[in-house]
Amino acid sequence: MSAEAADREAVSGSRPCTPPQASWFEFLLDPSLLEQHLQGPHPDPSPVQLIVQFLEQASKPSVNEQNQVQPPADNRRNRTLKLMALKVAAHLTWDLKVLEKGLTIPVLNMLLNELLCASRVPPGVKHVDLDLSTLPPTTAMAMLIYNRWAIRTIVLSSFPEKQTKPGPHQLNMMSLVQQEKELTENILSVLREQATDSIMVLEGALNIKKDFYVHTLRTLDLLAADPSTANGETESSTAGLRISADHLHCQVHYDLGGIYFQQGCSDPSVYEKAREHFRKARELLTKLDSSPSLCCVDEQRLAGYWSACKTLTGASDPSESQHTPYGQISCFMRNHDYGILLYIPLIYVCLCVLNDRDRALEEVCHKLCVCNAVRDALEGGVLSVSFHQLLLKPSKNTISFLLEVCTRSVDKEHRSETNKRKMALFIKTVCNRLEDVSLAFMVSSHKLFMELLQDEEKKILMEQMRKSSATVNLSAKPLPSFYDIPASASVNISQLEQQLILSLDPRHIQQILIELHGMAERPFWRVNSKWEVPVDYVNVILAIKDNLTRDLVYILMAKGLHCISIKDFAHARQLFTACLELVTEFSPKLRQVMLNELLLMEVRGHEAGAAEGNMERPPPDLVSRVRGYLEMRIHDLPLRQLVGEECVVFMLNWRENEYLTLQVPQSLVNNNPYIKLGQLIASTCKELPGPKESRRTAKELWEVVVQICSVSSQHKRSSDGREPLVLTTLISLFVRLHNIVRVCAISVSVDVEAVVVTLKELVNYALSLNPNNQLWLCTQADIYFVTNQYSAAMHYYLQAGTVCSDYFTKPVPPDVYNDQVLKRMIKCCSLLNCHTQVAVLCQFLREVDYMTAFKALQEQNSHDSMDSFYDYIWDVTILEYLTCILFKEDSISDQHKAIKAIGQTELNSSNPEEVLQLAAQKRKKKFLQALAKLYF
Repeated sequence: MSAEAADREAVSGSRPCTPPQASWFEFLLDPSLLEQHLQGPHPDPSPVQLIVQFLEQASKPSVNEQNQVQPPADNRRNRTLKLMALKVAAHLTWDLKVLEKGLTIPVLNMLLNELLCASRVPPGVKHVDLDLSTLPPTTAMAMLIYNRWAIRTIVLSSFPEKQTKPGPHQLNMMSLVQQEKELTENILSVLREQATDSIMVLEGALNIKKDFYVHTLRTLDLLAADPSTANGETESSTAGLRISADHLHCQVHYDLGGIYFQQGCSDPSVYEKAREHFRKARELLTKLDSSPSLCCVDEQRLAGYWSACKTLTGASDPSESQHTPYGQISCFMRNHDYGILLYIPLIYVCLCVLNDRDRALEEVCHKLCVCNAVRDALEGGVLSVSFHQLLLKPSKNTISFLLEVCTRSVDKEHRSETNKRKMALFIKTVCNRLEDVSLAFMVSSHKLFMELLQDEEKKILMEQMRKSSATVNLSAKPLPSFYDIPASASVNISQLEQQLILSLDPRHIQQILIELHGMAERPFWRVNSKWEVPVDYVNVILAIKDNLTRDLVYILMAKGLHCISIKDFAHARQLFTACLELVTEFSPKLRQVMLNELLLMEVRGHEAGAAEGNMERPPPDLVSRVRGYLEMRIHDLPLRQLVGEECVVFMLNWRENEYLTLQVPQSLVNNNPYIKLGQLIASTCKELPGPKESRRTAKELWEVVVQICSVSSQHKRSSDGREPLVLTTLISLFVRLHNIVRVCAISVSVDVEAVVVTLKELVNYALSLNPNNQLWLCTQADIYFVTNQYSAAMHYYLQAGTVCSDYFTKPVPPDVYNDQVLKRMIKCCSLLNCHTQVAVLCQFLREVDYMTAFKALQEQNSHDSMDSFYDYIWDVTILEYLTCILFKEDSISDQHKAIKAIGQTELNSSNPEEVLQLAAQKRKKKFLQALAKLYF
């Protein structure tokens, strides 16, 4: 719902008819709600979602007053959140199948490390050095769960995953995805290093014949209540959920079988161990009951593992295997009868190739590739990329095998004329793709070629092959360093154009363009309307006389710029480097253009890394190149305005203030408005801590910004950045300017809309970098306030309070909730017709605003749940006035609530000041938490 819609809903008094989704902080405020929530039929959020929310909140870094990121605090709030995450996992009976499906590797790693900590596993000691039989049951079980997960994760990570292609709305998430991917890889690296230890721990568990116990919600509650006294009970044999030895051994055998099977790829002898563990898992599984346990064996996968192990170790029954597709294919491959593979489901063929160790794997893969290609051709499918790659440099044996498979496939079952025609087209394709003329003649001399192709087709193909054998590669160009790849034949321009659009490989792009220019002379840089280069460069590129070179330069630059826009810096670097190599030979002007674009790419790449948490300073070489660009003066060189802007922002971000204020030549300051603006921002930031000396620079900065925002100005952009002081300075400046233009005109005619838009963009950008900055949150709230979006304003005012008070468990600092902010919150509530909230907030002011509070309590059409807020009033004067009003209205139930509120002993005016302050703080905290629940 938009902020405006929320305002309309609040003003109209309408309420949603269904309760909102439970929020994580509700369980933090009342931990007893958690078990009740989990016992529901369809809990929303689900258990795994709750685990993610709890751990995410517990691991959030804090930001100090200097805007420096600090590690998560070890406080009661975070400990409670971690404990609740463990309790949710206990509710799921520590089912790793469920946890692995719903949680990412980093989250599950954090959860299980918390389990080890809560279960008193000695820190700093290798698990393999501990004797499981001497440890308390819950401690031993925690170790087993962690080490089971470790080897299961290694196995699961070896399976191929389908990569989802991000849509346009997901591009801004790519940096977060990459960050999580790197964290996952780091965890997997550690798990792989410790794999041997994890296997030894689990092997040791198989020698223990007694039952195990795992933590439940009850035992975790006992630990939370009093760790010193509860430890004895949770270590006893009666605490926790009992897991029988057979259940545990079945699961451990299954998990060990999986890791040994995975290791068998590099050491085939290990398959014997895998088979033995799977055999024992199968035996135990048949005699286990269906009682709740940790046993989450995938019986279908176990059957698959067992079948594979029998084949790999040679222990399978030959008579039995002949009746299965897998056994039939293995037999065909041993007899080298590859032609029959055309009629076997492809999945079985792939499995057999992976497990066939009788022949060289490469030869088998080539033969399988050929069989698949013939199969695809007969079924009207598209030939695979791997088959096209195979035809680039095939051996004589490969072509001979291909012709044999083609012959068998045509002879089988009196193939129809349609299939024979498909085979003819396939043979033509093979002839066209073969670059080795001798192999092409080998195909053309075969009986299939003579029987299936028509006379005209044979004549054309033979003529093409004769020309190829009599001529040299005519695609060579004056630039041998880049044009040294021969073009290959093709039959369809549209297919090549499609490949041209999709490819990000510079040499592949060059090869496709050579083929296209051999077929038609037209500007192929127009193939895709989304290929765009900056207007500053268009004339220079299109002036290139050679059509092929012009297309190549344009497309390489357009694709490189697109890659930068989606933060694919690796491909952008390849494309730009290739383009630089190309233009260096004939155009010094374009060479400098590409050097400038490479510089911009590296600046953006470094900034993207900083946004993801890599705060290493840029290398001196990069800083030096940025300075060089800012000082560059080359006649008649097309320069992009954006490059200069981002170079200045880069210098500001990394506090190169000395250069911007002192070392940059004055001629550049006078001639380059972006350097001038950067110098003023740097000087202002540098001198802010000082006394009045900074006023002159700040005044100049003010005048420049006013000029930028003036209606007559041609420049509508302002430099934004990531350095907090720069952002804070700019936001403060635009807030001040906005306040002035709202109430009066200034010496220059200022574009008010430009000021508003710039301020909104600045604040949104700042909050995207640090969503916990109280000053920026309050500024965002102020923007919504002055634009009459009152519920959205309350949302951000409350969010500013939460981030600096640990969700209102501590007092909000007075510099955050000052009287100006509180008065705006009061006005928001008043305009939303939440008048009881107004009366409560009036108490927060340094001087209680009785007049506003009394007027609010007199309102008849209040849209908040009036009486539910009476308990939050601590000012006796307001309570007395409220009681008086309620007696006049003859509202019995409300009278009782007001009398109950005023009758609380802690509000007695005779109490010491400390007691009264404590009572006020208690009510402030609960009231603000209640408001947050309403507006978040």
